[in-house]
Amino acid sequence: MSENTVKTINPVNPDVVDLEKALRHVSGIIKQKGREILNNYTITPPQFIALQWLFESGDMTIGELSNKMYLACSTTTDLVDRMQKTHLVERVKDPNDRRVVRIHLLAEGERIIEEVICKRQEYLTSVLGSFDAEEIKLLEKSLSKLQQEMREK
Repeated sequence: MSENTVKTINPVNPDVVDLEKALRHVSGIIKQKGREILNNYTITPPQFIALQWLFESGDMTIGELSNKMYLACSTTTDLVDRMQKTHLVERVKDPNDRRVVRIHLLAEGERIIEEVICKRQEYLTSVLGSFDAEEIKLLEKSLSKLQQEMREK
């Protein structure tokens, strides 16, 4: 088999093979660029992901955050402990059930998330410079549809 031959376990539509490869490569580039941006901050990539979930979804328990991040509760607890020490989050008792403790995003955590997301959006804007408005809208619509289908399956 030559080095340029694509190996597949099952016969798959060649367009799907190419799409999967492109998505994998785009994902890797985005991840790398995101890490470069985070180098200017005092948070780790897992802390960024946790802060992002809290920013988008609001207060949640350790268990809920663990599920979102696909981490063990003990790992998430350690992560939250470190973020609490640096004043990014705080633990607050649920007013409806004092046995429940929720993780709350503090102003410093929100500031970092907003700055990092803005820098990521600036990077994406520069990458999309050769796309016209219609191509950008079609890409966004297609990716949103793909995301929805993935959530449902």
